[in-house]
Amino acid sequence: MARRLKELGYPVAAVFDRDRHVAAELARELDCRSADRVSQVAESSDVVFTVVTDDAAMREIYFGADNLFQKGAGKIFVNCATISPRAHLEVHKKGAEVGAEVLEVPMASSLTHAREGKLYLMVAGNEQTFRKVEPLLKDLSVSIRYMGGFGKAAELKALVNMVMNINTAGLAEGLGLAEALGLDLQMVKEVFAQTGANSRVLETDGPDMIDREHSTFFSAAHAAKDSGIALDLAKQQGLSLPLLEASKRQYDRMVETGLGDIDKSGISELTFRSRRGRESRS
Repeated sequence: MARRLKELGYPVAAVFDRDRHVAAELARELDCRSADRVSQVAESSDVVFTVVTDDAAMREIYFGADNLFQKGAGKIFVNCATISPRAHLEVHKKGAEVGAEVLEVPMASSLTHAREGKLYLMVAGNEQTFRKVEPLLKDLSVSIRYMGGFGKAAELKALVNMVMNINTAGLAEGLGLAEALGLDLQMVKEVFAQTGANSRVLETDGPDMIDREHSTFFSAAHAAKDSGIALDLAKQQGLSLPLLEASKRQYDRMVETGLGDIDKSGISELTFRSRRGRESRS
């Protein structure tokens, strides 16, 4: 996202990452500040984009000993992580206290989409704040959906990832059973694509499952975390979602067996009979 903005002529003021080497390399490339502390990003910038792993990381950058809100008055914070609606709301409330504007902007796209400015963005928060940065967001995205009040974009993103993760788990079971039956997997994939078994994950994850190529675009650990967010929302609504529960157990199992860092397509390592008991480090 930073590379895309720089390419379009936006002045990127500073970057920060927990991996200082990564931040320093990107800063050299973009000719900007490599911040030693996260508060320096807010100090240097008018608009701050954040992408973090989970609720704990979100609370650390906003409520930790050194945090973005220390220099946040008058700044706009665009939070793109897939985290719980509750954590987004906590940040919004604290932002209002310090005179900062906060938007909740989860993404439903890949690294490639980010680089090419083709993200799909869901936005929640104050509409006036959204309109201030809408041109900037348009330059990063192929489509933007404004959802209204805080928490709604995060809820929808949890549903997007929930359905995606269930579909991936289901595809892994279908291909795993096909392998056990001795069917040609390329043929099975082609038939799936022409029938009711077709899905987006068949296109994105199917070849990787067959070829056992699990380079990480969306990790199993993230799938487990995001499935947990959706499961918490379901419990809050008094709903029983057995497919969600079952798929989450599979992603949790990947994490427990050391497969959490590979792509979620690696769930096939649990369902292909020829692969059970092995670990793929592709």
